[in-house]
Amino acid sequence: MPITPTRLRCEYLTDPLGIDEAQPRLSWVLESADRGQRQIAYQVIVASSAELLDADGGDLWESGKVPSDQSIHIVYAGAALQSRRRCWWKVRVWDREGRPSAYSQPGWWEMGLLHTDEWLGGWVGPGIEAEEDLPPSPYLRTIVRLTKPMRAARLYSTARGLYEIYINGNRVGNALLAPGWTDYQARIEYQTHDVTGSLHEGENVLGVILGTGWYAGHVGFGGSSRHYGSRPEALLQLHVEYTDGTAQTVVTDGTWKSTTGPIRFSDLLMGETYDARRTLTGWNAPCFDDTDWQPVRVRDRGDTQIVAASVPPARVTEEIVPISVTEPASGTFIFDLGQNIAGWVRLRVQGDAGTKIRLRFAEMLNPDGTLYTDNLRTAMQTDTYILHGEGEETWEPRFTFHGFRYAEIIGFPGVPTVDMITGCVVHSDTPPTGTFTCSNPMVSQLQRNIVWGQRGNFLSVPTDCPQRDERLGWLGDAQIFIRTACFNMDVATFFTKWMRDVEDGQSGAGAFPDVAPRLVNLTDGAPAWGDAGVIVPWTIWQCYGDTRIVARHWEAMTRWMTYLARGNLGYLRNGQLNNNFGDWLALDGGAMRHPGASATPKDLLATAYWAYDARLMAEMARVLDRHDEARQYDALFEKIKEAFITTYVSADGTVRGETQTGYVLALYMNLLPADLRAAATDRLVADIERRGWHLSTGFVGVGYLCPALTVVGRPDVAYRLLESDTFPSWGYTIRHGATTIWERWDGWTEEHGFQDPGMNSFNHYALGSVGEWLYRTVAGIDTDPAAPGYRRILIHPHPGGSFQSAEATYDSVRGRITTAWRRDGDTFTLDVTIPANTTAIVHVLSGATDGAAIREGATLAREAEGVAFLRMEKGEAIFTVGSGTYTFVSVFPFV
Repeated sequence: MPITPTRLRCEYLTDPLGIDEAQPRLSWVLESADRGQRQIAYQVIVASSAELLDADGGDLWESGKVPSDQSIHIVYAGAALQSRRRCWWKVRVWDREGRPSAYSQPGWWEMGLLHTDEWLGGWVGPGIEAEEDLPPSPYLRTIVRLTKPMRAARLYSTARGLYEIYINGNRVGNALLAPGWTDYQARIEYQTHDVTGSLHEGENVLGVILGTGWYAGHVGFGGSSRHYGSRPEALLQLHVEYTDGTAQTVVTDGTWKSTTGPIRFSDLLMGETYDARRTLTGWNAPCFDDTDWQPVRVRDRGDTQIVAASVPPARVTEEIVPISVTEPASGTFIFDLGQNIAGWVRLRVQGDAGTKIRLRFAEMLNPDGTLYTDNLRTAMQTDTYILHGEGEETWEPRFTFHGFRYAEIIGFPGVPTVDMITGCVVHSDTPPTGTFTCSNPMVSQLQRNIVWGQRGNFLSVPTDCPQRDERLGWLGDAQIFIRTACFNMDVATFFTKWMRDVEDGQSGAGAFPDVAPRLVNLTDGAPAWGDAGVIVPWTIWQCYGDTRIVARHWEAMTRWMTYLARGNLGYLRNGQLNNNFGDWLALDGGAMRHPGASATPKDLLATAYWAYDARLMAEMARVLDRHDEARQYDALFEKIKEAFITTYVSADGTVRGETQTGYVLALYMNLLPADLRAAATDRLVADIERRGWHLSTGFVGVGYLCPALTVVGRPDVAYRLLESDTFPSWGYTIRHGATTIWERWDGWTEEHGFQDPGMNSFNHYALGSVGEWLYRTVAGIDTDPAAPGYRRILIHPHPGGSFQSAEATYDSVRGRITTAWRRDGDTFTLDVTIPANTTAIVHVLSGATDGAAIREGATLAREAEGVAFLRMEKGEAIFTVGSGTYTFVSVFPFV
């Protein structure tokens, strides 16, 4: 069967509009029904029009036939690209027999505004500055007169704050909470819209609604606001091309007018109040009387970088109908969505003008059935809607979001039914890429909880929680969870954008921050937090084969390593411990109710991460051909390891502190002598057993716990932890109704009830970092570290515990990978699908010493097409396979 290039992408995106990469990278996925099919060469054609492309005319770039199996991140090497240029492209490949494929279906990308000085207007906002802490949202409008027939029109837009745009009464795009969060003093992202079909010859109206957002609203703890500025402003540029070849540009300037309307305030933490009686009917369309509107205030654009948005925006990705409604007090109605989410609700109501409906939101209920809101701290999470009184009214907020499962409504006219509200799930629209299910229903629910935790917290930045007065981009949470995140969704662009936030927050001394964007918490990054500046680029390289993110942040990572070396003597990271969270929220510190009471020595944890950084830096240096630096980082790792052993490891394999996290870090990060690994493993397992086969790890240790146990040959213990449903465990939270990952193991317990409300989120993804182990070890899908981006795939499931089966799919950058294993008595069956242009190493359980009896499909595996036997190792037959679908069947004496 022919090989076919499909899923054409530019910078990870399908047909992206408005990018600013001068040399964008092109990728495709290959499909073929043949086993072992691969690409040996490719040809890319890029043209300035679809017509030229159809004629095979590459006036921008014609790569020629390039002998290569590379199908991802092909760097555009054609003519210099100009702002607003659309580029059409297609690709064909040659298969293993040297046969050319047909050309792919065409794809395209379009350049945005490549230089900040191409923005011709200024920032516009209300002419009168509001004095309220929670000011009303400004409404802006201007008239645009187009004098000729149009060929095309593009609108480039952004805001200091949040914005929605309208043209002639219709909403432009479906992005929510745009432009997202960056350090507005360093960099602001803009969006590009094709508005050709929204405009017409004659009079048109551009309208904008603004919200305070991260720029001027409440962000972080302590009730603080106006971190970047005191009021929101918009920056727009409309470029119209006429059919006669001329053009017109409309910008934000003094011709715009402003007023306020029904949004009396809208704040990310506090909520939104909307008075429908003040609706400005027709304000964003022609023939509206704006005589009473005020002139806007115009400010210079300034020198802040204005860059193209590179990540899918936030959108409503799902709608949920409540499963029940209760009335715990007269006139107080509680709607249960059945799922903890981030987003808001859409309200349907009918009543008299002036009727005020208050909506409050919470993740949990008190024992009496009322909302549990103590853990919100200063965040109000309250929306108010005032009816205009004309028939059925439908409303949802614009510039806020909440973390909640339960919605309380007070003031509803009558008795509401469950369909009076709809839950709107909102997050950055990163495409789903992974699925995992297994024969243990609780563990399958755990995977769903992990995904919902990611959906609830990946909103422009990877936040810690979506409900209380925090919602910050904590680096420690992100780095421990990133590998899990990469399985669940395509987060390449998400973390590429966020790494710019991380580098924007790097101090002059070289320290990465604790949070990015660097706001509210201004301290230099703590151990396991600041180290995300190294771990995130390394992980994106491993998962997506992306070396550009490594190259772009290499100097920043080098400054971080210099910062660590300068502040810590003797190769022990003990000189910068004024900011060290330790193994945050571990349960091994005696005072279980205190978040920082871990018994893992903080300097031990810090030193382990320094060594880990050095090891990852060496690997990344080699891929960048920085071999001298690689040798230096290799040597640094060995010196830190030696200091670690001398200081923290006893001759009997005891690791100082004798905590699970201490042992896990030492084992996983290869910081023990080979002859002490077994002893340290025994002590780790003994601690788990002493605790009734329970974990005690916090944020830092939990992500490495099951992987470390697997590496040292004790996946049986990892399974025991995974399947536990007694406190503390993942299963305990699920048994008590969790639909997301909790911040704390003891966020709620039968013995104590709710934890300290000062820090008790029920949607916090960090403890869900076990998700990567479900994919990599239970299902057995991984990339070979020596061939990142799933160029060579490792299929190595580890059946265990009570599991009778498990299956997973993963849409890698090179195509879909699937595994499904099941055990039936002593029979083990493994189904595998490997995408074209990749190979895989497959481990199959075997009770025989030579694996000769293992079958693949209808024949012996050693004789099957596309299968080659490599060796036997630890009760497994190891094969190498090319692309295709395979079914391996073996006999294995499961105990």
